[in-house]
Parts: sequence; C-alpha cells; structure tokens
Amino acid sequence: MERRLHTRHRARTTVYVQLPGKRGRLCRARNLSANGVFVETENLGLHQGSVVELAFAINLGAITKLHRRTAVVAHVTRGGTGLRMENYAGR
Repeated sequence: MERRLHTRHRARTTVYVQLPGKRGRLCRARNLSANGVFVETENLGLHQGSVVELAFAINLGAITKLHRRTAVVAHVTRGGTGLRMENYAGR
C-alpha cells in the first residue's frame, strides 16, 4: 500500500546537501516529490532523523527556480538517502 501524499517524479537535477558542521556535497537526485527527494549518495555518515539543508534547481522551461529546504533523513540505503523536506506548505 502506497503511503505517499505526493507523486514521485523522476528528477534530473543535482542537489547540494549541506551536512551540519561539515562541508556540503553535490548529489544526484533520482526522484523528487512535493515533500521528499531521494538522492544518490556515498557514505556521508547520515543517520535516520538527521537534519540537513538542501539547495537544488528545478528547470521549468524558460524559468529555472532555485529551492532551499530543510530536510530530515527518512532512510539510508546502499544506493542513496531518502530525505523528507520540511516547511513545504509555508513556502
């Protein structure tokens, strides 16, 4: 049973993941929804529940929008990290 509130879409963007107290890393987004993103990552030392800052661009044809979001690590797998973005409704 699907528990997602918003549909996932394939993503072709790079996400800058800023780790607390560490240098940020560029990661490739595999899919994106209104309140979550799955990024391909190596071992960044992230744990479920960790808070990170994200910055990514979405190309809307003639316009490219830059988004900055706070996210919580929802899960970590060998292939990447699932991030749940916060404060979506307020932006």
